[in-house]
Amino acid sequence: MRKERLIVPVAVTLAVVWAVAQLLASLLFERELSRALVDLEARGELVVERSDVERGWLSSSGVVHISPVLGDGWRLELSYAARHGVFSTRVEGGAHPSTGPRQLRLFGDWLPSSPPRWHARYQTLGGTLEGSIQLAPFLISQGPRELDFRGGQISFGGVYGDWRLRARLQPWRLTDGAATLASGPVTLESRYAYTAGAHHFTQHDLLRIDELAWQQPGLELEAHDLFYLSRMQLDDSELRIDGELTLANVLVADQVLLSGRVAMEVSRINADALREALAGLRREAAQAIERDPQELLARLEPALLAILVDSPRLDLKAVDLDSPMLGVAARGDGALFFDPRGLDELSLVRLDDEAEQARWLGRLDGDFVWREVPAVVSLWLGLPLSTQDLEIDVIRGQVRVNGRPMPPLWR
Repeated sequence: MRKERLIVPVAVTLAVVWAVAQLLASLLFERELSRALVDLEARGELVVERSDVERGWLSSSGVVHISPVLGDGWRLELSYAARHGVFSTRVEGGAHPSTGPRQLRLFGDWLPSSPPRWHARYQTLGGTLEGSIQLAPFLISQGPRELDFRGGQISFGGVYGDWRLRARLQPWRLTDGAATLASGPVTLESRYAYTAGAHHFTQHDLLRIDELAWQQPGLELEAHDLFYLSRMQLDDSELRIDGELTLANVLVADQVLLSGRVAMEVSRINADALREALAGLRREAAQAIERDPQELLARLEPALLAILVDSPRLDLKAVDLDSPMLGVAARGDGALFFDPRGLDELSLVRLDDEAEQARWLGRLDGDFVWREVPAVVSLWLGLPLSTQDLEIDVIRGQVRVNGRPMPPLWR
C-alpha cells in the first residue's frame, strides 16, 4: 500500500524534472543562438537580423537574415525549425540566397534547383553544435553560356567562441562559346575563434583547388594543386594578416609555366581604430539613409585614416617561383612601410586626384631583394649581365634598382 502511495508523487516529480529540463534546454539553445548571431555581426562586415521568431518548450523557429553592411549585392535567409530534447536539440531549415537590387532568389529565379537544406544537432550539456548543408547538382544554360555544377557539401560545428567549417565542392564547368573554365574539386577548411563581441579573434583558412583549367582557341592553361593558407588575428594592438600561396604547377602546352610559393604579411593595422571604423560603418548602415559613396567616405574618413596611425607594413616574407618554360626564377623578400606622420594632410575622398595619389605614394618606403636574378631581367632593366642580386629600394614612393632610378618597363 505504501508503495502505491509513492507512485503519484514520484510521477509528479519526474514530470516536473522533465519540464524543467525541457525548458532549460530551449532557453540554452535560444541563448547560444542569440550570442552567436551577435558575435557574427560584431565582426563588422555583416548585418544580422531575425524575424518570425517563435520560442517554445518543445520547438522553436524563425528566419535569420544576413546581408553586407553596405550595398545590396546579396542577402542570405536561413530558416530554422528546432525540436528541443532534454539532452539535445535537432535543427533543420533552408538556405535562401538572393542577389542584386531586386533580390532575385539564386535558387528558383536564377537556377533550376531547389534551395539547399541544412541540418544540425545542438548538445545541451556540452554546448556543441554539429551540422551540414548539402548542395544539389544543377545545369543552367543561357544561349552560348552553360554552367554545370556537380554539387557539394558544407559541414560546420564547434562551441561558442570556437567554430569550424569545411566545404567541399565537386568539379564544375563554365562554358562561354569556345572558352571554358573548369575547376575542382575545391576544399575550404576554416576555423574561427573569438572572445565575446569579437573584440579579439583569430581565423585560419585553408583553400585547396585540385585543378583549375582555362581553354580557348590558341590557349590552354592548367593549374594543379593550388593552396592558399591565411591567418587573420585581431588583438589589443593590431590586426595582422598572414597569407601564403603555393602552386604545384601551371602548365601551358604540357610545359611548366610556373611553380613555387609566395608568402606575405600585413601588420600594424591599429586595432582600436579598426573597431571604431567598423562601428561607425554599422551606425551609418543602421540609419537606412541612402548616401552618396563620397559622402559616406567623408563621414568615415577620420576613423579610416586613424587605422594607419601605427605605420602599417607589408612584409614579403618569401618569394620562391620558377618558370622552366621561360627560364626565369624569382627568389627574394622585402618589406614596405607607410609613413603615418601628418595623417590629416591626406584625404581618401580626393584619391581620384593625381596630386592626392602622389601624396599617398610619397608615404611609402621599403626595400626588396631579388636574389640570383636571371640575366634576361638584368638586360631588360639596363643593368650589367653579371648582376647577381637586384636591390629594389622604395624612397618616398620613388623606386630605385641597384641605386639607379627604375627604368620604364615598357618602351
